[in-house]
Amino acid sequence: MKDQLNSDLFDPRNEMDSDYSRGSAGSGGDFGFAFNDSNFSDRLLRIEIMGGPSDCLPDGEGCTSIADWARHRKRRREDMKKENVLDLSLCPEEQVFNDGQPDMDDAAGCENQDEEAVAMVEETQSGDEDANSNESSWNMDCSTVLRVKTLHISSPILAAKSPFFYKLFSNGMRESEQRHVTLRINASEEAALMELLNFMYSNTLSVTTAPALLDVLMAADKFEVASCMRYCSRLLRNLPMTPESALLYLDLPSSVLMGEAVQPLTDAAKQYLASRYKDMTKFQEEVMALPLAGIEAILSSDDLQIASEDAVYDFVLKWARTQYPKLEDRREVLGSRLARFIRFPYMTCRKLKKVLTCNDFDHEVSSKLVLEALFFKAEAPHRQRSLAAEESATLNRRFIERAYKYRPVKVVEFELPRQQCVVYLDLKREECANLFPSGRVYSQAFHLSGQGFFLSAHCNMDQQSSFHCFGLFLGMQEKGSVSFAVDYEFAARSKPTEEFVSKYKGNYTFTGGKAVGYRNLFAIPWTSFMAEDSLYFINGILHLRAELTIRH
Repeated sequence: MKDQLNSDLFDPRNEMDSDYSRGSAGSGGDFGFAFNDSNFSDRLLRIEIMGGPSDCLPDGEGCTSIADWARHRKRRREDMKKENVLDLSLCPEEQVFNDGQPDMDDAAGCENQDEEAVAMVEETQSGDEDANSNESSWNMDCSTVLRVKTLHISSPILAAKSPFFYKLFSNGMRESEQRHVTLRINASEEAALMELLNFMYSNTLSVTTAPALLDVLMAADKFEVASCMRYCSRLLRNLPMTPESALLYLDLPSSVLMGEAVQPLTDAAKQYLASRYKDMTKFQEEVMALPLAGIEAILSSDDLQIASEDAVYDFVLKWARTQYPKLEDRREVLGSRLARFIRFPYMTCRKLKKVLTCNDFDHEVSSKLVLEALFFKAEAPHRQRSLAAEESATLNRRFIERAYKYRPVKVVEFELPRQQCVVYLDLKREECANLFPSGRVYSQAFHLSGQGFFLSAHCNMDQQSSFHCFGLFLGMQEKGSVSFAVDYEFAARSKPTEEFVSKYKGNYTFTGGKAVGYRNLFAIPWTSFMAEDSLYFINGILHLRAELTIRH
């Protein structure tokens, strides 16, 4: 069978991608006039609608929302698993074809196995043929047939749109014989199948609600009508997105065809979740209740508005401990699913030390992640940029810096002859522009003599409140009543030499929570600082340096 298919001159799989571009929904022609018309048909399609307690209504019927559809589908799938008992004595001996590939791995097809498409070829056979008719018989649960629908169909039209029907019609049939084709479906699939068949002729659907479109989408996946799946995907993308619908789209069956056809829909769902929850602190309870697919969508975003990657790591641990109380399960999901979304190279060394001793990660996994992060930190800046550029074109973005609320810094520490540190902070032109008229941006914490400090850049008024200007301040994290006497110096790279030029020196005795600095670091108005010919932006980057020395 497989060799026969491979040798066919016409393979509809090669047409699936091109047919969508030739018309608004599918192939270029509109054959709606031929639907169920004996004048334009060469076969009869007999649809046996099977009954069962959970199969009386479509998933979408009676559903007013995406949430209703999801609950109904989940309940029906659970019921069908309980009812899925074979009674071979009730089944007639017929040649039955399944919609999966003949050589498909069992694991690949198990996800949607309760809704396999089943077709039977019924033909007038001689006695010899009848004796061999069950050689390749596949059987299914033969529930009660509630009703039968008969439609006139055109095999070329259906075969052109669907590899399922193409395989069915080309499976050893001789053109000279009259044949009927029988499909068995659950009652819940009847409305969706009729919409699907009509689409294969007319390239349009009559349904517009999300639950009904999802029913058609599932039927199109089942019968391998990629053009209809793309059409449903487009209509669903045009409907208002909600957290419930976005999560449902990410939880659709993941067959290869489904993945390719609805990729734009799942991409839109991920973008919606990433945008809605980019400031996770505003939706803490909501985010903590999200399933794994939702968390992955949020963490994949470069625009996550979070203090630092340390905070991302802390959140992931908190979520995993809540959702996966068993250590073995938690280690599995952290190691195989979530670790790749944590950008360890942008975590502080202090936090990376804690990763090594964290019991939630398998030790081998955590060691590899930390080692990779430290190697990245040790690379020269041009090499770091090169690694980030290489990853920007891939799904793995561990070397890409997010838009952290607390900007990363590079620190060089000295113990002798004096306790001293040199801190480098880079700000993009866009980040500085966003500070106007009264914004602030903070650096990540850095440490000197065991005490935490930070830098903060401001857009503020000058001392006389006559114009806006750029200010830079040094603060000490609040921690007890310890005081530190510190000499400090601020500098910035400046054109044309592009060397660091000292801008301000001072000394201050810090206590917890205090900050000191200069309101107009460059002694120019904000408009001059941000101008295209500004001396302080080099390739769009403002390079700042702070030197701190403890006075004894």
